[in-house]
Amino acid sequence: MGKDLRNWDIEDESYWASTGKSIATRNLWISIPSLLVGFAVWLYWGIITVQMINLGFAFEKSQLFTLGAIAGLTGATLRIPSTFFIRIAGGRNTIVFTTALLMIPAVGAGLALSNPDTPLWQFQILAFLSGIGGGNFSSSMSNISFFYPKKIQGYALGMNAGLGNFGVTTMQIVIPLVMTFGLFGGQSRTLVNTSGTLIGKIPAGTETYIQNAGFVWLLLLIPLAVFGWFGMNNIRDKHVSPDIPNPIGAFGIITGMLLIGFFAAASGLWLLLPSVEGGLPTSGLGVSKWIVLPLVIIATVLLLKLIPGSVGQNLSHQYKIFGNKHTWAMTIIYTMTFGSFIGYAAAFGLTIKVVFGFQHLMVDGVMTHNTVNDLGPSALMYAWMGPFIGALIRPIGGMIADKMGGAKVTQIVSIVMVASALGVAYYVQQAYVSATPQDYFVPFMALFLILFAATGIGNGSTFRTIAVVFNKEQAGPALGWTAAVAAYGAFIIPKVFGEQLAAGHPEYALYGFAVFYAVCIAINWWFYLRPNAYVKNP
Repeated sequence: MGKDLRNWDIEDESYWASTGKSIATRNLWISIPSLLVGFAVWLYWGIITVQMINLGFAFEKSQLFTLGAIAGLTGATLRIPSTFFIRIAGGRNTIVFTTALLMIPAVGAGLALSNPDTPLWQFQILAFLSGIGGGNFSSSMSNISFFYPKKIQGYALGMNAGLGNFGVTTMQIVIPLVMTFGLFGGQSRTLVNTSGTLIGKIPAGTETYIQNAGFVWLLLLIPLAVFGWFGMNNIRDKHVSPDIPNPIGAFGIITGMLLIGFFAAASGLWLLLPSVEGGLPTSGLGVSKWIVLPLVIIATVLLLKLIPGSVGQNLSHQYKIFGNKHTWAMTIIYTMTFGSFIGYAAAFGLTIKVVFGFQHLMVDGVMTHNTVNDLGPSALMYAWMGPFIGALIRPIGGMIADKMGGAKVTQIVSIVMVASALGVAYYVQQAYVSATPQDYFVPFMALFLILFAATGIGNGSTFRTIAVVFNKEQAGPALGWTAAVAAYGAFIIPKVFGEQLAAGHPEYALYGFAVFYAVCIAINWWFYLRPNAYVKNP
């Protein structure tokens, strides 16, 4: 246990049965909870900001939306260098170190939330650092892809990603619960608005410990770093990680590559975010996200390429995926599935709060959205359901795709996603101009849950496609790259929802997403389903 593996040949059935399967299983079951906590720390701002509103923190709703967006952009950008960690630094070294790094934003969030006078810029920095958890997905998926034979890649990757995605649901259940008692001590704060947990509403006037939302993750991060160190393996094979340095050297390489990702993300946020009093300094230009995001991606890829020595040479070898047309097709398709899942998960709770937690009243000819709706649903009671369904069904999507073919399953769920997005748009539109928005909550919720389920099945089916269309050497980097770009959904969807809510037309966001899904249907058909497709229904 913990030793480096050589002559790793899991496509040999006898080797797989006698040796490979037990080792792969152990690595998978340490990888899953490590990834789960990564998702939790990355996306917990979607729940923390809801409670910040309930506690009366002195920030505008639009400012709170930026915290999730900052974490989303940083996490997605860090996935680009994370894509290439396994071959350069080894799987065990990577998972242990990046899991341990999550302690920094977790402790920081607990300390910042303990003080009601913490300025916005500190929360923005912590959201920025929590992006480490988002980056971990690409390295985790790339690592697990090397442990399993192609015939069960859909299952293995679906399990790692699907159960790892439960970090979103776990966070959405655990955080409201642990805030109800003084688990780590410290000063409590009094609820200004009604809050809630999985089991019911909590009335205004109740004492709550919001700092636990950060501290609680140390209970998992510390033992996981230990289990990873003693239980996981690096694979020292020519097709995986032939030239791994010692652990200290590996940690140094990972740190340097993460800093490049942080620099690119910070530059993008500087161009993108509006200047806000109490927030981090920005350019004030408010450059369009559709310009900034490609620039951030390109800058990250090029800066990594400039790393001298063996690391740069290794990256040049892995960059061969960019000459493969399937890399670009699957990047777009996977953005539809995982990008939607992670973006909706990041925005779901705050959207429920803003759309259904307030009455929308016409005052002097102007629609207002500031009157608390005492009959509205508690966002903290319902926000976990969508990510829960999407994560739960993800491994099933992989298994179905193993039997039916990935592209066929993706095509079916894409059509469902178009219909569901249009339905959600309709009910959001009705609710956001109503004095009784709760009247539209049930159909909104039902359609959104269908949408989440479709993204989960599609996540699993796209893994199957990637495993089939790429060779053994390119499959890991391709998985990491597609996951990196798709993760920008965690930035784009909260950002777009926030913009359209401010403009008074949140339904426009969903109309735009539906159009994108339709484009993905055409790409999937052209590459993998039409007569004479490049690869038929992989």
